[in-house]
Amino acid sequence: MLTVEQLRAEVESGTIDTVVCAFTDMQGRLMGKREQAQFFVEDTVGHGLEGCNYLLALDMEMDPQPGYAMASWERGYGDFHLLPDMATLRRVPWLEGTALVLCDVAWEDGSPVVASPRQILAAQVARARALGFEPMTGSELEFYLLKETYAEAHAKHYRDLTPSVPYILDYHVLATTYDEGLIRQIRNGMQAAGIAVESSKGEAWPGQQEINFRYSDATTMADNHVIYKNGAKEIAHANGCSITFMAKPDHTWIGSSCHVHMSLWRDGANAFGGDGALFDKFLAGWIACASELAIFLAPNVNSYKRYAAGSWAPTTLAWGRDNRTCGFRVVGHGPSKRVETRIPGGDVNPYLAFAALIAAGLYGIEQELELPPALEGNAYESDAARFPSTLRDAIAALDGGTMARAAFGDEVVEHYLNYGRTEQRLFDQVVTCWERERLFERG
Repeated sequence: MLTVEQLRAEVESGTIDTVVCAFTDMQGRLMGKREQAQFFVEDTVGHGLEGCNYLLALDMEMDPQPGYAMASWERGYGDFHLLPDMATLRRVPWLEGTALVLCDVAWEDGSPVVASPRQILAAQVARARALGFEPMTGSELEFYLLKETYAEAHAKHYRDLTPSVPYILDYHVLATTYDEGLIRQIRNGMQAAGIAVESSKGEAWPGQQEINFRYSDATTMADNHVIYKNGAKEIAHANGCSITFMAKPDHTWIGSSCHVHMSLWRDGANAFGGDGALFDKFLAGWIACASELAIFLAPNVNSYKRYAAGSWAPTTLAWGRDNRTCGFRVVGHGPSKRVETRIPGGDVNPYLAFAALIAAGLYGIEQELELPPALEGNAYESDAARFPSTLRDAIAALDGGTMARAAFGDEVVEHYLNYGRTEQRLFDQVVTCWERERLFERG
């Protein structure tokens, strides 16, 4: 990590000449500008910078979409301000002469853009702190390493892509050695960028990998998550290959997950370790609210293609002790006790997912919800309540609920309902075009 004073010294010495100023869009991608480092330290440090507000009203293809109250053609697509959070300033070891800082998004009068993912998480962290808790979080991201470059994958329409290793890598040391040259670059690059690395391992399908990092407070973990995800892709590009965190890149492959671990800390220690009642209410909130908050955990049409029996992705809202068939898995003991949700995929926006999980847990505590019995055995074959199986179901659950509006406010809920409806509409248009082409081909 860098202080502003250290950055000034490195700019003067010529070691750093570029500062990436970025925030996350709705999809969890880094958006922003590369500034000349001298200009950054002389001007941006004190004043921030500007970005077009359409950046929080785009689809995955970067096309502006209608229906957003904060940004539209009618409103002229003006600017909002990007305010650098200097606590996130760091070197980017895999890019020459480059530093990076994450920004919060504000309007011209300084008020927060409440639909900005980092602001949504900040609001829920503040709620938890007002109750005396600090949410601590870890996210475990899976991805596929592919032999094609990004340009080659695009030219192939992302079909018939080639995993880096042709057989299942799960915990396989020899097989993962074949990819170690790249994976080691990612591990070491993230460590040097101030992100504490724990380990890497192969996952449950050919070419599927996972790199895990030390848990931290929720905002820091979300920051680390998006920097790592962006950086891993940049490192892959530099090595002539590609990485995808897509939830289900091929219908014949195991999906890529983002398992999220969470606990509440109080007075510097894990409150779950000595307060079973608090833990039970928190987990009960997750179970009660997961369907209503599904868009924040599974934001895309493709997200729901993971959820299939025997796929390592959960289909139910059951919880169990160290049971990987459940949507919620309780792990650890005493000071390490926590709950893991296996619902999110690799496509999740961590700020939105963490915010949703904090809000759900606090709801359980405030409403003093009762935790149902743990599930024993195979949750796939149980009669436990199901997580929504389509984005349409998720939209309906959020639209018809009240918990999310109470926690996030109407502005945030309407913004992300429009995101979900836009995603569904664009998907339906593509499917309709495809069906018409098939009918034409058949004569």
